[in-house]
Amino acid sequence: MFEYILRLLILLPLVGGMAWGSLWLWKRVQMGVPLTPGGARQARPVEMVGVLPLGPGTKLAVVEFAGQQILLSVSRGNVTRLADNSQGDFHAG
Repeated sequence: MFEYILRLLILLPLVGGMAWGSLWLWKRVQMGVPLTPGGARQARPVEMVGVLPLGPGTKLAVVEFAGQQILLSVSRGNVTRLADNSQGDFHAG
């Protein structure tokens, strides 16, 4: 019985740590964060500035692309450009 409890005390944290590590790695890969050896992020051409959920499956998003911020409406099957700041349509601060 003692041997069983000892194995449990050793293997349970090991399996839990492996599960946590695999979920952490999956999250990093899904987000598209490059895994560089130094830990520095590579510059990407498109950056997410902010997101505002409006309801189930719909949200407003501000993305930055080529030095310009663009307001997008995102739904389950559609992405629509609403405005950009090149004409002074909006100010995101």
